[in-house]
Amino acid sequence: MTNLTSIVGKLFLSRQKKIDLHHHYEAELTQRRVLTHLLERARQTEYGSRHCFSSTKGYEDFVRNVPVNTYEELKDDIDRMRHGEADVLWPGRVRWYAKSSGTTNDKSKFIPVSDEGLQRIHYQGGKDVVALYLRNNPESRMFDGRGLILGGSHSPNYNVSGSLVGDLSAILIENINPLANLIRVPKKQTALLSDFEVKRDRIARECLNKNVTNLSGVPSWMLSVLVRVMELSGKQHLEEVWPNLEVFFHGGIAFTPYRSQYEQLITSPRMHYMETYNASEGFFGIQSDPTDSAMLLMLDYDVFYEFVPMDSVDGDGHITDSSRVVPLWGVEMNKNYAMLISTSCGLWRYMIGDTVMFTNKNPYKFIITGRTKYFINAFGEELIMDNAEKGLAYACRQTGAEVLDYTAAPVFMDEHAKCRHQWLIEFAKAPEDMGLFARLLDEHLQSVNSDYEAKRFHDITLQPLEVIVARTGLFNDWLKAKGKLGGQHKIPRLSNSRKHIDELLGMMGDKQ
Repeated sequence: MTNLTSIVGKLFLSRQKKIDLHHHYEAELTQRRVLTHLLERARQTEYGSRHCFSSTKGYEDFVRNVPVNTYEELKDDIDRMRHGEADVLWPGRVRWYAKSSGTTNDKSKFIPVSDEGLQRIHYQGGKDVVALYLRNNPESRMFDGRGLILGGSHSPNYNVSGSLVGDLSAILIENINPLANLIRVPKKQTALLSDFEVKRDRIARECLNKNVTNLSGVPSWMLSVLVRVMELSGKQHLEEVWPNLEVFFHGGIAFTPYRSQYEQLITSPRMHYMETYNASEGFFGIQSDPTDSAMLLMLDYDVFYEFVPMDSVDGDGHITDSSRVVPLWGVEMNKNYAMLISTSCGLWRYMIGDTVMFTNKNPYKFIITGRTKYFINAFGEELIMDNAEKGLAYACRQTGAEVLDYTAAPVFMDEHAKCRHQWLIEFAKAPEDMGLFARLLDEHLQSVNSDYEAKRFHDITLQPLEVIVARTGLFNDWLKAKGKLGGQHKIPRLSNSRKHIDELLGMMGDKQ
């Protein structure tokens, strides 16, 4: 039988070589070229005129002429674009807007997605995921079957003709090359349904008897679909339903809390997992080595990167010292940075809200450490999401527990004048000894974070953390109540505020 994948794979050979060239030998040069291209394309836009793009000759001029921006600074310009104005942040009229909950003061933010950004950032990222996967797995047969791709939904953007707003995944499915529909499931109208609970069942039924070889999506929502597939099939393991399943391309949220559940669901030794860093704002990283959890920063898309040390970012996610912002070639390894991007979607020195740490500089590889607003620093402990994920993974390994969802926040002072961290955790498999689980989590957080360890010393500043077991379905019910079930919406994992955790605790007795 013809191996279609081996034929298709040859189309990626030149790209595989180009990726190596850019990352090992031309990283700084490549990024400088990207910046020059972006400035040239946007010099006649309103934003380009206001910030002297025509006379900006390099990175140093760019820093002098263009301020660092959060969504709030660009919001008015983006809203004008959504109403149909052209040549504002990017040349021409932008028709697509990716809706993201993000970490802004608004309920939602709307990220412009230009035609160039769609092709030269988002779709290029998708192609490179396949290129790197096939290089690592030359025996792959993924194109000999179907890819199950999860998507969100979209809706009209104001009353502007031909303009839509929605999840990035829905925008990608809406604009995908028609040939790709021959090798993907479910059908387009199912993929774009807005009601996730209805969509989940329809996807499972449509895909049940297909030859699915690869999965793409957010781990939490994909797991929900796969559980429904298992319910309908009556099988024990997913490879009994799809014997040729070989890879899950995942992104959007950390995979660590879900890994054990996937490994129980899929026991095939041929199964691979490949992380991607694709957000509403762009496609930034790919796990290029299956033995290394760090991702390769993609340098030759329409994305110019800058980084600011997290000790120059305040608790509201704003930069306190812009002089410390550095380009890619100025980063240090093992240092926590907030990431800024400039892109062909009209985002300029835009603070995306994610934090990263570089583990290698040749090539540039990094891990996502959290969000600029998703951390707890109520008592000087500087607990970040990377710490939380490692602590939970350790406690789960030691106790056999499985975490489904969680959030954590500080208890500033209880009736005994004691302070602590409070964790609300929904378990797929609860530990037999919850006290042991909490102690192991607390101890491991101290081992990976010296600031947390110092604050926990002799229980003087912080008492031992508290774990509250969430009822089944609590986090999904909370998202549903906010109209955020499905798509790329995320649970806020860590917060200095008790707003989210108190809302969740208030729903503990509800059954929706």
